[in-house]
Amino acid sequence: MPENPVMILLYVGIAAYVGNMYWADYRSQQDGVPHPSALPGAFRTSMSAILIAVAGALLLLAVETGGEIALDVASEQSEMVWYFVFAIVAAGIVEEVIFRGYLVIDKKGKALLLGSCVGFSLLFAIIHFHLFSLEFPDEVEWWQLWSAEIEWTLTSKGWFSTAILFANSLWFYACRFGPWNRTRSIFPCMAAHAASNLGVFFVKLSQGYVIF
Repeated sequence: MPENPVMILLYVGIAAYVGNMYWADYRSQQDGVPHPSALPGAFRTSMSAILIAVAGALLLLAVETGGEIALDVASEQSEMVWYFVFAIVAAGIVEEVIFRGYLVIDKKGKALLLGSCVGFSLLFAIIHFHLFSLEFPDEVEWWQLWSAEIEWTLTSKGWFSTAILFANSLWFYACRFGPWNRTRSIFPCMAAHAASNLGVFFVKLSQGYVIF
């Protein structure tokens, strides 16, 4: 996503709208009259499920930060404008609804569930553009993807960041389908994703990669 304030505001608005829909479905379920077309995972969960999810996400962040230092690639990370933090928190809602909500094969056996979690986690990691980037000519807007050229970035940093994203996605799926989340609520996934992204922001801030 471009660091355009208008686009970030729009993205946050979408996340707020989706979050409100989830809250309405959750309240209906709590009142004993679940909505027939409720969003996936709009169920009550335990505080322990949320704490486990967040703890695992922060542990992976610690592995990522330590790994970048060990591989001597920490200086290759991108800069982030400060208000982009709102977009990455919003991503904890939007991306979780897409991936942990809809992009999963559930209720068709464990093999398909696990296979879909692995397959869609690979997709999740790749589309975060660490192994390649889209380069646009000066006269072309960012949304005109068909006019962009692919520039491959098959570096140590690119592979490592992609591997971490893959691990993060697997963990987010585990947060929904793990035995500690008996209702298969999506809320622990959202909490873990938001905590992970906020952690990335503060790591960048401490290392001087946040622009004010």
